[in-house]
Amino acid sequence: MTKKSNKVLTYLFLIMMSIIFAFPFYFLIVSATNTSVDVTSGRMMPGSAILDNWKALAERTDLLNAFKNSTIIAFGQTTLALLIGSMAGYGFEIYRTKTTDFIFNFLLTSMMIPFAAIIIPLFQLFGVFSSVTPSIGINSYVSAFLPYISTAFLIFFFRQNTKMFSRELLEAGRIDGLSEFGLFLRIYMPTMKNSFAAAAIITFMNSWNNYLWPLVTLLSPDKQTVPLLLSNLGSSYAPDYGMMMLAILISMVPTLVIFFLLQKYFVAGMLGSVK
Repeated sequence: MTKKSNKVLTYLFLIMMSIIFAFPFYFLIVSATNTSVDVTSGRMMPGSAILDNWKALAERTDLLNAFKNSTIIAFGQTTLALLIGSMAGYGFEIYRTKTTDFIFNFLLTSMMIPFAAIIIPLFQLFGVFSSVTPSIGINSYVSAFLPYISTAFLIFFFRQNTKMFSRELLEAGRIDGLSEFGLFLRIYMPTMKNSFAAAAIITFMNSWNNYLWPLVTLLSPDKQTVPLLLSNLGSSYAPDYGMMMLAILISMVPTLVIFFLLQKYFVAGMLGSVK
């Protein structure tokens, strides 16, 4: 085959794969404008039922309250997870010893434990918190994100990226009289902004889409998050698929906004780039 033929085949393959991956999103957008009957029949063209779907969604659900709950939980989890994960990853790499390496390797083994295996102990633990401090116990916003503010993945992610961090910057900061915490805040964090952006996208998306633990810990309907609301929409005897598709489409907006705001840092952060 000639070089030109290879190039044509490559572009055809890329176009085909793009269509395959974009089709579910296209079908979601189209279905949000169609009736439930049109969705189940597989209609691929936009319809005129989007306003009816919106009215049904507004009447049957408290979507705004679910968005508020998910936003509080997602931003709380993202902020604390980035702070704790980055400080731990920074500490494990900058102050590296045989002891810290052993602790880090032991910490990584927790990634092999499925979250479902620790749900019952976690629920019992937060039940104890409820009797002592209700604000962080069962059915509180804090209980929905507290188990996720320190994850082995984020610690590993920041430690690996810290390997590319210049130690000369730290030495220069120490000479200027900065404390160890000041070095982290004023030198490490600005320099590692790409890594923070990538970690923020991953953490926010995981928190926004989290279903299992909020289902267990958030018992009141007024604390319902967006995934729980979407699940309830699909559990009725005769689901309105047009309304459901519109709800799913709307629920994707925050994660898309976060991704597009931080996308220029995302690839560099995943590759461990330091700027």
